[in-house]
Amino acid sequence: MKNKAITSRDIDFAKWYTDIVTAAHLASYSNVKGCIILEPNGYAIWERMQQELDRMFKETGHQNVAMPMLIPENLMKKEGELINGFAPEVAWVTMGGSKQLEERMCIRPTSETLFSDYYSTVVKSYRDLPLKYNQWCSVMRWEKETRPFLRSREFWWQEGHTVHSSQEEAEKETKGMLNIYRKFFEEYLAIPVVTGKKTESEKFAGADYTLTIEALMYNGVSLQSGTSHYFGQRFSKAYDIKFLNKNNELEYAYQTSWGVSSRMIGALIMVHSDDNGLVLPPKIAPKQVVIIPIGNDEKVMENTNRIYNELRESGISVYIDDSEKSPGFKFAEAEVNGIPVRIEIGTRDLENNKISIVRRDTREKMLEPTDVNIVNYVKGLMKDIQNDLYTKAIERRNNQTYECHKLEEVEEIMKNRPGFVKAMWCGDHECELSMKEIQGTKSRCILENAEHIDDKCIVCGKNAKHLVLWGIQY
Repeated sequence: MKNKAITSRDIDFAKWYTDIVTAAHLASYSNVKGCIILEPNGYAIWERMQQELDRMFKETGHQNVAMPMLIPENLMKKEGELINGFAPEVAWVTMGGSKQLEERMCIRPTSETLFSDYYSTVVKSYRDLPLKYNQWCSVMRWEKETRPFLRSREFWWQEGHTVHSSQEEAEKETKGMLNIYRKFFEEYLAIPVVTGKKTESEKFAGADYTLTIEALMYNGVSLQSGTSHYFGQRFSKAYDIKFLNKNNELEYAYQTSWGVSSRMIGALIMVHSDDNGLVLPPKIAPKQVVIIPIGNDEKVMENTNRIYNELRESGISVYIDDSEKSPGFKFAEAEVNGIPVRIEIGTRDLENNKISIVRRDTREKMLEPTDVNIVNYVKGLMKDIQNDLYTKAIERRNNQTYECHKLEEVEEIMKNRPGFVKAMWCGDHECELSMKEIQGTKSRCILENAEHIDDKCIVCGKNAKHLVLWGIQY
């Protein structure tokens, strides 16, 4: 039976999305316009994301640091492209207590300026490099239209900022971090992504180039899910980050920046969830298994505690719902919260030496003997759920990815059955703008090393330079 608190995603996708956020207690609207309250269920998912990504970062030699929240205006202005790119979204602090500040400060929209200013004081020699730092923090961008997780004025993220002694090393870092993001999305979030390079108009302000991972949501709208930027020497020249190289000559350093944010929670919702609530891949679920005892007689509780202890001792995240709510309410609550596996232990089933095991993704219920090797069974089931969620998502994405050779084809697709569109492009910004007139279609990324599907630009008919992935975006 469908959850009555959740609008059908096929009727109103936007309302379905916000219903999931509310029903699963992921986030709540606050009295600070455009800012959300991250509730315990939502924060627990963010913590799991942090744990896995932080481990991956540290395995590749990165260290965590913390930079200030406020950035003096003079620092922001040192790299002109950055301040121009972020100017419409910057929130400024002009008062300190009751006094006007001598220089206004912005609440960080991103921290390239702070890191670069710091690096200019600590980088002296090639022996100091590389410096591979990351910080977990919130940032503020004054968005006009907001939606929980996808686009809010304050959001949570990580931002890596590294400095290197050579272009080769910095570019290797840029590509390596993109591959970490790809691995995390596909192996942990069970979300397939497309990787490529942003066009000049879509790259990060101040970057030489930007690499991106792009994911497709259930409704065919694309989501920029993670970016990695190669800065070259742009910021090091603006902030005077020099080092003595091996030839004892002063040289400007090479920098990168990369980040993913709490919009990954939005991606999880829009790729996997259904009309009954949240669906979470077991690898990222804060709670992987819930055990629901039906009744409290001795045999029920004995089996409940035994299974709980066996699962917990094997490293599986498990809890017992022994609240005073009805069994039906507990089932629905576990379902809306996206708990991957539910184990029901009741008197009637135990009389037949059985327990019920339910997988959240398919809602399939299995009756298994009480002496089943519960650890092996649950681990196998979670592996199946993880793989099946990815397989389902990639099949849907492939079915919503199209090759187009005429603008009329793009228009028909974006109006009636949106998704990813592969089409050739000449490299002219005017042709990008013409594509945007079709339902707001934008370039998602240039597909590098991909076989061209045509010789001519889909917009102007001139010789094409790139195969581009296009889409409507959040």
